[in-house]
Amino acid sequence: MNIVQTSNAPAAIGPYSQGVVVNNLFFSSGQIPLTAEGVMVEGDIKAQTHQVFKNLQAVLEAAGASLETVVKATVFIKNMDEFAQLNEVYAEYFNVHKPARSTVEVARLPKDALVEIEVVALVK
Repeated sequence: MNIVQTSNAPAAIGPYSQGVVVNNLFFSSGQIPLTAEGVMVEGDIKAQTHQVFKNLQAVLEAAGASLETVVKATVFIKNMDEFAQLNEVYAEYFNVHKPARSTVEVARLPKDALVEIEVVALVK
């Protein structure tokens, strides 16, 4: 197992890594809308989702993967009423390649984020 760590995404805010690679699979930890410097992005679900994807792209790259190699995404959203707005942004990143996905409404996310996304991807 290889631990993935990059300064281009926020450091873990607990006792876990940004992700791990096992054989040819990358498993990310959930990414919330923190900048690489650890500052929470203010704004609506769209602004926060864009930052989450920026973080995901950074850890995927550090692992030797990319959005195009994602096979499964799990989305945690604070308010399902914002599902359509989330999907608008999500479709900007997964427009041709559409991995399997689950979306779950949750009561609360770390740092009161509106969205958190984790992925599983093939490593190139």
